[in-house]
Amino acid sequence: MNQILVNEKLYVTPQLKRKKKLYKTNFILSIFLVCILFSYYIYAEYDRSKNEEVSQEIMANLDLTDKEKDNTSIKIEDDVLVVYFDDNEDAEEIKIEDLVKDKTSYIYIAEDGKEYQVAATLAIPKINLNYPVLSSTSDDLLKNALTKFWGPNANEEGNFVIAGHNYKNKKFFGRLDEMEISDTIELTDVSGKTLTYQIYDIYTVKPTQIDCTSQETNGAKEITLITCTATGAERLIIKAREI
Repeated sequence: MNQILVNEKLYVTPQLKRKKKLYKTNFILSIFLVCILFSYYIYAEYDRSKNEEVSQEIMANLDLTDKEKDNTSIKIEDDVLVVYFDDNEDAEEIKIEDLVKDKTSYIYIAEDGKEYQVAATLAIPKINLNYPVLSSTSDDLLKNALTKFWGPNANEEGNFVIAGHNYKNKKFFGRLDEMEISDTIELTDVSGKTLTYQIYDIYTVKPTQIDCTSQETNGAKEITLITCTATGAERLIIKAREI
């Protein structure tokens, strides 16, 4: 029986060549774009971490409650900042105008020379949050810390409104969505006084809605925390009242 062998030949047409070249080009571009996006993500995370270091630097130098760090305590007495060492009576006096402005905020100069005006410190034990609250808000300041958005001085009658970024790396207000009704928040003012606030309302609003900043508190001391939702389309609002 005779066998007939047929050799199939693939004829590469100009059109097939163009398609092959196009696929190759698109593949290379896709790899390039993935690398660009990945690099941007790494840089963004690095930049956020570096910015967050400013907050930690401020906390390390302005924490009035942690006496174990360097065995010092800080008090404001008659417009003079008095630093006590090793629980002795010996003290170093620093002019209040050098570090404190109007008894409502600290003026802190960071290692990079930038000046930050700190109104309070905020602590939320449930989510291990501990950050300074700067006295004013701006895009640049929000990169470095929480900021006072509106309201009276810390721990005074009214609604002390605090804004912060919701980062995916859980920095700043990145874990605020874990909070629930009745959870507690601690706010320490520049005199070192800490008040505890209890959450009584949690909701979301559109970015243009600012009713949450109202100062009508019927004489109570309140805190309002504001951050973006995960999608960024709305704002997460958490309201708490002194207990």
